[in-house]
Amino acid sequence: MLLQIHPDNPNPREMKMVLECLRDGGIIIYPTDTVYALGCDIYESKAIERVCKIKGIKPEKANFSFVFYDLSHLADFTRVVDTSTYKLMKKALPGPFTFILEANSMIPKIFKSNKKTIGIRIPNNNICRSLVNQLDHPIISTSVHDEDEITEYPTDAEVIHDKYENLVDIVIDGGFGNNIASTVVDCTQGAPIILRQGMGNLEEFL
Repeated sequence: MLLQIHPDNPNPREMKMVLECLRDGGIIIYPTDTVYALGCDIYESKAIERVCKIKGIKPEKANFSFVFYDLSHLADFTRVVDTSTYKLMKKALPGPFTFILEANSMIPKIFKSNKKTIGIRIPNNNICRSLVNQLDHPIISTSVHDEDEITEYPTDAEVIHDKYENLVDIVIDGGFGNNIASTVVDCTQGAPIILRQGMGNLEEFL
């Protein structure tokens, strides 16, 4: 299903349809502030397995990010975050960054075999943040890739739907996406280390 949702003012009826899909173990493709992403409820292990199958990876090898509404749920899934890292995240988020932190024992079982870290995303996008806020816990995020060597990430939801309509339950059309992914910042070693330079410029917040 291709479902159009206004990026600034998501319609409650349409959002309810997506929430019911997530709660029923469905998987969705949704817009972020960077690229379109595949996602599902972090507690729906069968849905996570479906996402892994689409991506061609095993769940225990998956490095999916968790999309949060804000930093209030940080302690639910991470070890103690030092003050400087927390201040940096508070300044940079919502925004086009993925912050890598040490995971705690509350990570869902399907990830536990070797997941010592967790990637945290708080995209500056009303659709996915509203979903997470109403769901009251994170959804997973993994970028939708394109086989095209020039455009690594597809930006048109209709094109994405044509490719994935038989693999996912809902593709949310929230307008054209970007084709640059988030900047990945490792905060597990003390000072932040950029693992992947993407859309976000961390220098603005240091």
